[in-house]
Amino acid sequence: MDLILCHTTADFDALGAAVGLTRLLPGSKIVLTGGSHPPVRDFLALHRDEYPLIERRSVNPEKIRSLTVVDTQQRDRLGKAAQWLDLPDVREIIVYDHHLGQESDIPAMRSHISSVGATTTLIVEQLQQQEIFLTPAEATVMALGIHVDTGSLTFDQSTPRDALALAWLMQQGASLSVISTYRDPGLSPRLQQLLTEALESLEYFCLHGYTVAWVTLKTDGFVPGLSSLASELVELTEIDAILLANEYPLGDGDSRLTVIGRSQIPKTNLNLLFQILGGGGHSQAASLNLRGVDSQAILKQLLDGVKAQIPHPPTARDLMSSPVRTILPETTIAEAQRILLRYGHSGLSVVDTQGQLVGIISRRDIDIALHHGFSHAPVKGYMTVNLKTITPNTTLPEIEALMVTYDIGRLPVLEKGQLVGIVTRTDVLRELHQEREGEKGRGEERERRKGEESNLSLPKLENILAPQLWQLLTTASQEAEKQGWHLYLVGGAVRDLLLAEAASTLMIKDIDLVVDGFHKSADVGAGVELAKALQQLYPAARLEIHGAFQTAALLWHKDPELDSLWVDIATARTEFYPYPAANPEVEASSIRQDLYRRDFTINALALRLTTPRAGELLDFFGGLLDLQAMQIRVLHANSFIEDPTRIYRGVRFAVRFGFQIEPQTEEFIRYAINSGVYDRTAQENSRTPALQTRLKTELKHILEAPYWKSALQLLDNLGALQCIHPTLKLDAELLRQLRLLERCLRRFDPQPTLIHWEMRLETLIAHLTPQYRAKVAKNLQLQEDSIKRLQNLASAQTEVMASLPKSQSPSQVVQLLRHYDLPMLILIAVESPRSLRHQIWEYLTVWANVQPLLSGNDLKKLGYKPGPQYRQILDDVVAATLDGVIKDRTGAEEFLVQHYPK
Repeated sequence: MDLILCHTTADFDALGAAVGLTRLLPGSKIVLTGGSHPPVRDFLALHRDEYPLIERRSVNPEKIRSLTVVDTQQRDRLGKAAQWLDLPDVREIIVYDHHLGQESDIPAMRSHISSVGATTTLIVEQLQQQEIFLTPAEATVMALGIHVDTGSLTFDQSTPRDALALAWLMQQGASLSVISTYRDPGLSPRLQQLLTEALESLEYFCLHGYTVAWVTLKTDGFVPGLSSLASELVELTEIDAILLANEYPLGDGDSRLTVIGRSQIPKTNLNLLFQILGGGGHSQAASLNLRGVDSQAILKQLLDGVKAQIPHPPTARDLMSSPVRTILPETTIAEAQRILLRYGHSGLSVVDTQGQLVGIISRRDIDIALHHGFSHAPVKGYMTVNLKTITPNTTLPEIEALMVTYDIGRLPVLEKGQLVGIVTRTDVLRELHQEREGEKGRGEERERRKGEESNLSLPKLENILAPQLWQLLTTASQEAEKQGWHLYLVGGAVRDLLLAEAASTLMIKDIDLVVDGFHKSADVGAGVELAKALQQLYPAARLEIHGAFQTAALLWHKDPELDSLWVDIATARTEFYPYPAANPEVEASSIRQDLYRRDFTINALALRLTTPRAGELLDFFGGLLDLQAMQIRVLHANSFIEDPTRIYRGVRFAVRFGFQIEPQTEEFIRYAINSGVYDRTAQENSRTPALQTRLKTELKHILEAPYWKSALQLLDNLGALQCIHPTLKLDAELLRQLRLLERCLRRFDPQPTLIHWEMRLETLIAHLTPQYRAKVAKNLQLQEDSIKRLQNLASAQTEVMASLPKSQSPSQVVQLLRHYDLPMLILIAVESPRSLRHQIWEYLTVWANVQPLLSGNDLKKLGYKPGPQYRQILDDVVAATLDGVIKDRTGAEEFLVQHYPK
């Protein structure tokens, strides 16, 4: 006999999972081990015959072959049927459950435990895999299981897997009318009576903006359906959490206590609290049953636990953008519009000459004024003056209530009468979204899957980073905290940590830290002050200070612990490009705006290192999703127009990580290139760093990387080589030359004395027509010898290609080619036909290395008077040796007697 065991007081999820298993395990029977919820009882009163249920008392234990337990991992929830788990003849015990993080005391041979909203979902997935179809009755009860346990997909533990399972069950014919009848059957008369008692006896406390209620109901005996009563109380009173206790006497003079908990408070986990006392459940719903205990002491312990778990809500200081862009009341509408364009804001705060806030003007206000031709008018005629304001300590629930009540999109933050920040609707929505996302599975051990790196936290960071690097970051965060600043690890380091294998240890060579000092005061020198403090603690580091806004760098060189490490420390900044390809103008700002100015979403991530909320990952632009999707997505539509080097960075990241450039981002790249904006800006402006020094830097990163060929091919496919010169294309001839270049570098420069990435770049430039070569080299600010080489390449090629075919002997070849250095000869070789390339190759590998068989000392001993003729004599000896006239020392001496008689 194969049995499927539902836990005592079976709910629809246990029953639905059991019904599905009867199709996976043909011939098996379902046993309700001890009663059921009232809706399940009422449902079975009509539908029992549809399913293979048997009574526990009808089971012959000696005939049990296997046991499958659903929706629990605790044997005490199986009632008297738990003794079957110890029968010696039971061949297999299997557990299906969706409650993670529980210690099971069931001796299962196999367990199927996964983080989904309902156990039934796990069974549906197996039915789909085995292509087993259901009857409408089976599909209906299984759909009820998912609906009830996920709140029809509204509970936080709901997953996309539950939704897909429900969709499949609907395809199998699940009855929506039956589901609607039993999903929320309403309260029985007894529960309605208890509801009235509970509403009169509820007690409350409020903490951090959340309301928690509790009540103890004393009854004559067990009352089924109390979980429905708890849910009804939450809905009627709009409380955030409830503990519903029911105490009733037992026949032996003892008493039993049942406690049901419900919570909608982020970051609380009732399952953990109830497990301590022998109960359990989900983070938002849990229960326990105890016998012979002090009910008030138990309730107090649970309430204290809930209090300890309630998080302090974020305040305006955590959410606000700072510093705030302000204007004076006399500022014109046209100037205000220019400022909005520069900083990308949706509104501006208006202050008087003393810095007191007097109004706010929105983008819509400005657009209307411009539409009516009032660009010259002062903003004071259009600004909103009846303002709602908040303080830095105003909590998120209070901010949300203000925005909803008064339909306000932005709230100024005032401290001692001074404007220190602003909180927008976007800030609130982002925080609420992050809370919901962070709550999914909090306190539970989720399945390992791709993308789980988004659960990055400081303990994990400590495990991944090399210990000495972790210590440096810890020290930096402590120093920042002393000043009241927030410190963030930003950009590529965060990206690489998220992509790192769990078991790896990273020693990152290049780290970017950003100091946000604006949550308390506008301190543009915060970054350099922190760098100075760290340099005192790490005297081996060299401190460099640069930039208009006090950015700093700490550099170690071959340090015993930190090796060659570069740590950039900057104050959070925002930026504006005055024209395409220019250097941006930067201003001190907040961490949010600092991330907003970056290139791609996967590089706009930050990890907070300082308390409180240390370990928080800031992802304002979907960078985690893009990492998981393995795609490169730009932050702004005009990003490539403003800075063409971002095209090269995007290609570099795509090839390096094996990512795809997101289609919209590729369209932005092609539009920027085809628009002709780079040519226009180069003609109109003498300095275009993004097409000069910064472009060379990106070319260096690409051309010295092992994936440089793939990167060049992708750049060419995008048309981006036009950024170097409009006529440059990676055609078949240039590809051939690059392949020849690599052969030359391997053969003639195995222990690199040349800079190979520069040789690759020179080869690219040399592919242009001669009149452009030197100009492009100067534009990219290459080294002087590279510029001269490219400038002289055409004349050198002409001479070599004209003279080399006429050189009949090795000595003539040497005489011709000895005037050119190795880089020039390589450039000539890769562009020459095979016959000439062969002669250059022969020269570099053999003939250039031939030495004279006699030296100056030998000439002196032979009686030749020292003087300028020595060089000519020795050159002639080498030439004769190359041409085979001289074969040994004796032949060399005979050569001297014949051609240079004394």
